[in-house]
Amino acid sequence: MSTLRNTVQLIGHVGNDPEILNLDSGKKLAKFSVATNESYKNAKGEKITDTQWHNIIAWGKTAELIENYVPKGKEVGIEGKLTSRSYEDKDGIKRYVTEVVCNEILLLGK
Repeated sequence: MSTLRNTVQLIGHVGNDPEILNLDSGKKLAKFSVATNESYKNAKGEKITDTQWHNIIAWGKTAELIENYVPKGKEVGIEGKLTSRSYEDKDGIKRYVTEVVCNEILLLGK
């Protein structure tokens, strides 16, 4: 049951071409966003689609796979864990970021 404590699974479409960073340590990092859609009917019976955007990061071999095979618009399945961090921007304002650290990716669609 401990493996269920912080697990995220998403299926959606990549919103932008992944940003690939080659760090000084030799590690590779991929950053991109994924959109998930949920549809429902409102009180008037109209179909409403709610789109949520998720920030995704991946390291190492997973980042290499993303670099080579995951363009903007690609449908993917993501499994990972939810993380939160903060930083100070150039104006000294503290910003908060929530990301999914991807440890597994499935290439879906065409």
